[in-house]
Amino acid sequence: MPTVEVADLKDGDFLLDVREDDEWQAGHAAGALHIPISEFVARYGEFTQAAPQDARVHVICRSGGRSAQVAMYLAQQGVDAVNVDGGMQVWAAEGRPVVDAKGGPGFVL
Repeated sequence: MPTVEVADLKDGDFLLDVREDDEWQAGHAAGALHIPISEFVARYGEFTQAAPQDARVHVICRSGGRSAQVAMYLAQQGVDAVNVDGGMQVWAAEGRPVVDAKGGPGFVL
């Protein structure tokens, strides 16, 4: 499964967060699309409407396990998808902004 480092992500890269609702509400990357892994297949149409047609999809979770599963599923569907190595834990550790559900400062559960 192809992976990318958090440090390699640029502003404007498409980010898909597959963590559960409580994790998302506590803290996430601003601008990410949120579809929990537990609902992903049922909400696949929502993903296809939001995802860029010609750009890579960066899939993120807390540490990289769940996002690897979704990235593999997307790759099987023909989507250019990669797993974000280390997930939101590395995102926050590298000082990337984390916001809560209300747009204020967040934290990674």
